[in-house]
Amino acid sequence: MGDFWTNVWSTLCSWAMNTGIKIVIALVVLLIGFKVINKIAKKLEAKLLAKGKLDQTLVHTLVYVGKILLKVLIVVCLVGYLGVETSSISALIASLGVAAGLALNGALGNFAGGMIIIITRPFKIGDFISAQGVDGTVEEIRIINTKVVTLDNKVVYLPNGALSSGSIVNLTEKDLRRVDLDFSVAGNDPELVKKPILETCSRMQLILKDPAPFARITDFGAGNGTKVTVRAWTKSGTYWDVYLGLLEELQKVFQENKIVVPFPQLDVHIKND
Repeated sequence: MGDFWTNVWSTLCSWAMNTGIKIVIALVVLLIGFKVINKIAKKLEAKLLAKGKLDQTLVHTLVYVGKILLKVLIVVCLVGYLGVETSSISALIASLGVAAGLALNGALGNFAGGMIIIITRPFKIGDFISAQGVDGTVEEIRIINTKVVTLDNKVVYLPNGALSSGSIVNLTEKDLRRVDLDFSVAGNDPELVKKPILETCSRMQLILKDPAPFARITDFGAGNGTKVTVRAWTKSGTYWDVYLGLLEELQKVFQENKIVVPFPQLDVHIKND
């Protein structure tokens, strides 16, 4: 019995002196390697973005993919260092890749969609987009999904597959945006209505003088009155300031000039037999 435990102890000591030390070294190299890769990737991304020559989205994605590939390379090298046959691991990875491809068909579609978005760049980080029923600012473009923050600070992850194949409205790609407002007026001279509207637009500093503001009659009988359309151009970043500010100012102007805004009415006639 004593010889048995002696052999076990000898085997454990031999394993610890050989394989055990290798495992410890591999873990230390793995942790240090991952930490160094993360730091280098962070510095490289900051350096490339500081130059301003490359697109922010493209830089972020390429650095992220490069970081993952380097980590996978370190893992494969350490597995070979521990004495495991890398050829068998490669075959296993290939088999798992086929199985995962069949099981994760949707994920592969999102991956392909992510590559399409990165190459075609219909939007970039910081753009305000409307897609898949979501309006918000693009905060991050990943391989599988895109992170969007809505106006009420909700975080929405849109799958890149549907995003790349659907309609995308980029509201901030252009520097200028047009504010469109429609009003119905009743019993007023059209010229007396247009004049205070244009004067109000000229007073607002955020509204551009070129292109010039527009105010014309565009329909009759709209909402029991005459339809007046107002169009004003502004910077994309001040769109909502102009939209809401113009509504407030025109309400005051209409009251001061006694411009009547009709409301839908329903007359009910009761017939007695």
